[in-house]
Amino acid sequence: MTKIILITLLALTPLFAQVKENIEVPYVAYPIKMGKGFDQVNGNCLMCHSFGYILNQGPQPRAFWKAKIHKMIDAFKAPISDEDAKIVEDYLATYYGNGK
Repeated sequence: MTKIILITLLALTPLFAQVKENIEVPYVAYPIKMGKGFDQVNGNCLMCHSFGYILNQGPQPRAFWKAKIHKMIDAFKAPISDEDAKIVEDYLATYYGNGK
């Protein structure tokens, strides 16, 4: 019984923590390249994750971006139409591709 009380008290301890100063979450401005297809990226990709997810992939070949888009559709059930998938692929290959 004392173990349960001790575990409960330890679990509740963070509720009593207080910070006397304001905490700010830093804003990260991602350098988004505007261009043909950005509307589809905004509507289909950015509804689930930030643009940083795209930038963190680094410059990649078209095949990489195509596979990534189809992974989002197949594995994560992203509701992206075939037409939008092609537009997003073109956008990513053009602005975040490595030319291969």
